[in-house]
Amino acid sequence: MDHLSSLFIDDEMNLQEKISFVRQMKKDPAKADEALYLLKQEKRLREDVVTRIPEHTFPMASAWHKIRSIVIQPRNIVTATLAAAVAVLILVVWMPKPSLQPNRFIIYRPDITRAEISGSFTGWRNIPMQPVGDSGYWELVLKLPQGEHRFSYIADGTDSFPDPTIMAREMDGFGGQNSVIFVGDTI
Repeated sequence: MDHLSSLFIDDEMNLQEKISFVRQMKKDPAKADEALYLLKQEKRLREDVVTRIPEHTFPMASAWHKIRSIVIQPRNIVTATLAAAVAVLILVVWMPKPSLQPNRFIIYRPDITRAEISGSFTGWRNIPMQPVGDSGYWELVLKLPQGEHRFSYIADGTDSFPDPTIMAREMDGFGGQNSVIFVGDTI
């Protein structure tokens, strides 16, 4: 677009400049056509301005009122409650139960008098482990759900340490480490 055409359309010329611009348009029909095209565009843009938001009624409002009145009526509340109770009962009866798999935890620490385990599967509560005779081994078998679990052993109630036989570990946020295990389907 020609710079002068833009100034003319945007009404940024004084009267003398407008007269000169119109004289140039008479000499160059291509420029005159471009200026007319741009003026028509300007006119369209100004006509399409929305001066007010049209009012609109939503046909779904009446349907919403019908649904609300059906649900709120006392006999329908009882029916809806019974239907919800049946749905919950069906889910409880037929919902698959998480499979728990026994997992044996064992450590060799002949130097301690008490061993415990704490992990994501115990809610981080300390669970006592049992000594295996006088061998120095401590063990505990727990049924764990499938998935990833974190845990650590506690020696004599104070010394927390990861399982030395498990290489997957992560920092526990307290300066120590947790062991990470995955309990999955056995085939």
